[in-house]
Amino acid sequence: MFTALTRFSDRLVQRYLPDAFIFALVLTLIVFLLGIFITPNNPVQMVQLWGDGFWGLLEFTMQMSLIVVTGYILANTSIVKSILARLALFANTPGQAIMLVTFVACIACLINYGFGLVIGALFAKHVVQQVPTVNFRLLVASAYSGMIVWHGGLSGSIPLTIATPGHFLEDTMGTIAIQDTLLAPFNIFIVVVLVIMLPLMNRLLMRAADSTTKIEPIIIQEEAAVKEEPSESLTPADRLENSQIISIVIGGLGLIFVVMHFINNGLDLNINIVNFAFLFLGILFHRTPRRFLKTVSEAVKNAGGIIIQFPFYAGIMGMMVGSGLSEMMSVMFIAISTEFTFPLFTFISAGIVNFFVPSGGGQWAVQGPIMMSAAYEIGAEPARVAMAVAWGDAWTNMIQPFWTLPLLAIAGLKVRDIMGFCVIILLWTFFPIAIGLLLI
Repeated sequence: MFTALTRFSDRLVQRYLPDAFIFALVLTLIVFLLGIFITPNNPVQMVQLWGDGFWGLLEFTMQMSLIVVTGYILANTSIVKSILARLALFANTPGQAIMLVTFVACIACLINYGFGLVIGALFAKHVVQQVPTVNFRLLVASAYSGMIVWHGGLSGSIPLTIATPGHFLEDTMGTIAIQDTLLAPFNIFIVVVLVIMLPLMNRLLMRAADSTTKIEPIIIQEEAAVKEEPSESLTPADRLENSQIISIVIGGLGLIFVVMHFINNGLDLNINIVNFAFLFLGILFHRTPRRFLKTVSEAVKNAGGIIIQFPFYAGIMGMMVGSGLSEMMSVMFIAISTEFTFPLFTFISAGIVNFFVPSGGGQWAVQGPIMMSAAYEIGAEPARVAMAVAWGDAWTNMIQPFWTLPLLAIAGLKVRDIMGFCVIILLWTFFPIAIGLLLI
């Protein structure tokens, strides 16, 4: 039955799920029509909300584009290739390959979600070279499944936000320390269960994956050797482009800043410092500016989907928030909740809202004021409710193409290639998350 369900899900997605860009366009139209028929807004007002919100994710778009570009640059250095290749040696069978990639992706996403997305995709491409018989689509889906744990880890935007003095809801709820959110028994239970069970779950999916169409991966190619010219024929400009000294100095300055950042801020592994570290490690490890720039020209090809699609999601967010649709969805679940069930219904409502507002920080800005006010009114535990929003945001990332774009760009796949497997992962992970939020 499990195998049949997985095969059905995969066939359904393969046949009917369009390209991620078309998905974003269809989602835009759905929200536009919902705003007209469910809220008091007319078509002109919905268009205005869409246009006003269209550029709301420009900073985030640049951050995610850079995580793909800098991750690709770093991955194409001999040092990183060697590390990933050695780690891939632990897998000798398709089952071991699936479990190893899942586990590594989970740990990386617990450290930082952007780091996890890049490392998961890059590691999958190295593992498939070690175990070429593994189903590459399932291998990449396994790498993406690690994304579900990110909000319970060190880069979880909601728990980190509410632990920071001066956050926008401080007047309502004060600050909540990470001991009550990230380090709370219920959150540790969810994270541990997912990290242990996801590799086993993905291995079970092999029964269905082996019978589906396989896709040959686009393997990371060895960096082409830069042609060396006799030193006497080099112009001053050529000498600068081939200077290892420049790369060492600039790369060294960048790494000094990274060290200073952690000394001054502790383990603050945000997306900006990850990009910064990737960039300057790439400059240092490529040894010369010419080699670095050659890899950059190849890397930017992978960021096209992010650059063109994220503004459409920003427009969707603008319509959801401005029209009141997101508030209506949240209030609907509040109306049927009790003190005991409120965290569960918060989790489910957050999962639905995340489909239209796929950004942890953005979703908290939308749902946080509504859910926290209701938590105090109902008598629910504020820290648990906040984490319920966080886990709902992470949960439906499994079927939201927004977050797959960086990973798929590196892996060379389309969203339909992995989403059938991700649907099964979504259904299974509901239970440990719900148990943790309700009973632990």
